Amino acid sequence: MQKKILLTSFDTWLSDQQSNSSDDLLLELAKMACVCNDLIFLRRLPVDVDLASSRLIVKINEVKPDYVICCGMAASRINLSVEVRASIMSLQTTDITFIDCAENILQTTVDVEQLVAGTAAVEISYDCGGFVCEGLYYSVLDYLYQSQLPIPCIFVHVPILNQENLMSIMADFVLIINNLVIT
Repeated sequence: MQKKILLTSFDTWLSDQQSNSSDDLLLELAKMACVCNDLIFLRRLPVDVDLASSRLIVKINEVKPDYVICCGMAASRINLSVEVRASIMSLQTTDITFIDCAENILQTTVDVEQLVAGTAAVEISYDCGGFVCEGLYYSVLDYLYQSQLPIPCIFVHVPILNQENLMSIMADFVLIINNLVIT
């Protein structure tokens, strides 16, 4: 039985960027005929935590996926990276001279070790980067938890794709999808 998998990517955010590798990966995935699941794409999310999160939450409620895979670009990384957790810093001011910083951390319900089993070169990461990727991941994990929706969600950081790494990264990404569905 096919599973509904909602996959997201981001738009570019710098004027000199030709594309976003997360979106490039989803475009390549869409071309493949051998993927045996119902893939739903929410591509080119705005590089804004609130806008991206609200669009994704609306899509989750609309399509009711079995799984959510959020993807973001990580130009400084070489391999795919599956993020275990997302954190957000909350500032609580009790008076003008004292600021208490409390870090809130949410973790995926997916067994990431099992998820990456058999891949050639996928890293497990505990640092989602502190940018819009982490904000989106945290927001979605929080929404799923607060709404008590049993939808596993992961975040995958995608390096810059080129002719040398595209096939191996695609193979690892498809394996991640297949492993997610059978876990």
